[in-house]
Amino acid sequence: MRIGELSRQTGVPVRLLRYYEDQGLLRPDRSANGYRAYEPADVPRVTQIRGLIDAGVPTAIIRDILPCLDDPGTIVLTDPAPGVIAALEQHRLMIDARIQCLSRNRDAISRYLRAIDSRELAG
Repeated sequence: MRIGELSRQTGVPVRLLRYYEDQGLLRPDRSANGYRAYEPADVPRVTQIRGLIDAGVPTAIIRDILPCLDDPGTIVLTDPAPGVIAALEQHRLMIDARIQCLSRNRDAISRYLRAIDSRELAG
């Protein structure tokens, strides 16, 4: 598939797909006319890349761990590059902190909405 189709299927802008390629996260084939040619397997890969980036994991670390995550349900153990384990542990702590913050905010919004609902029912 071409880059536009991959963009449509994943919701990731073409510009970001090119950036992922520049960062070594995607390696599309090139057709005779020079167009990028993506495989269907690139759809879940792009989704996984996007999720890791959204979680705050830098592309350098994603590049190191992607070979271990080729099948989203299976982890293949490889020897990580120096510093990758420490960086992943740090990002896991950051993700945990974000989850806690989001949970607190969700709970506060829920309490606010319940208060509004009970006020409307009483009024």
